[in-house]
Amino acid sequence: MTGRAALADRVLRTVSFRGPLTGSQLHDALGAGGLPLWQACVTDPRLAHRVIGRRYVRLDIKLDGYVRLSPSILREFLTYTVVGPADDPDALEAAADDLADHIEQVSRRKLYTARRIMDDITRSFLADPEVAEHFCVAIAGDIVYGMAHDVLRPERSTGILVQGSDLDIVVLVGDDAPDGLATALDEAIYAKKYFYLRNPGFREELDYIVKPVETLRAQSAMTGFHDMVACKVWRESRLLCGNDGVFRAGKQVLEAAGVGDRLDALAREAATARAAHQQRLLTLPIDALHDDDLGLFYTAEESAEFH
Repeated sequence: MTGRAALADRVLRTVSFRGPLTGSQLHDALGAGGLPLWQACVTDPRLAHRVIGRRYVRLDIKLDGYVRLSPSILREFLTYTVVGPADDPDALEAAADDLADHIEQVSRRKLYTARRIMDDITRSFLADPEVAEHFCVAIAGDIVYGMAHDVLRPERSTGILVQGSDLDIVVLVGDDAPDGLATALDEAIYAKKYFYLRNPGFREELDYIVKPVETLRAQSAMTGFHDMVACKVWRESRLLCGNDGVFRAGKQVLEAAGVGDRLDALAREAATARAAHQQRLLTLPIDALHDDDLGLFYTAEESAEFH
C-alpha cells in the first residue's frame, strides 16, 4: 500500500467515526502534512469532498504574470473544504451547508466590524458637512466576496495573533477636496490602527490606503504591478461610509479605462494556471516535488502560518 493510500485509510476511518470534517480538522486529528493530506482526500474514490465559496483573483509580485487565485490550494482545503465517506452524501452535504453558514456569518461579522471601526475613526470628518462630501471609505478583499475566515494567524509586522481575514480599507478623496484632507485621514487611521490590532476585543489587522481620485485615475493605465493591484482592489470594493458620489466617481474611472475587461482576462489566466498547478501537485509523488512547487500550494505570506 502506498503512503497516499495508507493516509486515505486513516482519513476514511476518522470521518466514518466522526462524520465529515474540514481539512483543518483532519489536519489536527491526523497530524499529517497539508500536501499529502490534500492529495489523499481529493484522489481516493472512497472519499468525497465539497469546496465552499468561490475563487477570485489575487495579484502576487513573486509570480510570473503576477496573477493567482485565492484562496490558495492549501487555504481552500483547510478552511473551505469538508471531507467525508463517499457512500454518505447526505452527511457530507449537511456538513457543507454548516460550513457555508459559518463562512457567511464570519463575513457579515467582519463587514460589521469594519464599518464600526471606520465609523469610529472618521466620525469627526463625517460630522463636518464641508468635509464629509469629499471622501468615501470602502472595503475590499475576502469580505466583499463573502469568503472571510476567522482562523487565528500572526500579523506580519508584529506577530500578534489576529482574527483571520484582514480588513482591506481604501479611502478615496475627491478631486476638489480641501488641502490636507488626505493627510488628516491617513493620520487618523494610523493613530487607531494598532489599537484595533492589540485590543483583545478586536484583534483585527487594518490594512489601508488613503489616496485621491487623481491617483486612481493614473493607476487605471495599469502600467505596473502596483497599479494593477490598486485597480483590482477598487473594482471589487464596497462602500462602507462617506460620500457615495466620490465612490461612484472612482468606479467610473475604472470603467472609462476599460479596467474590467483587463481584470477579467487576468481571472481567466489565473483559473487556467490553477488547474495546471493542481494537476501537477496531484500527479507527482511527494518526493518528486521541489521547493518551487510549494509556491503552487500556498503563498509566501501564508508560509509562517502553515509551518
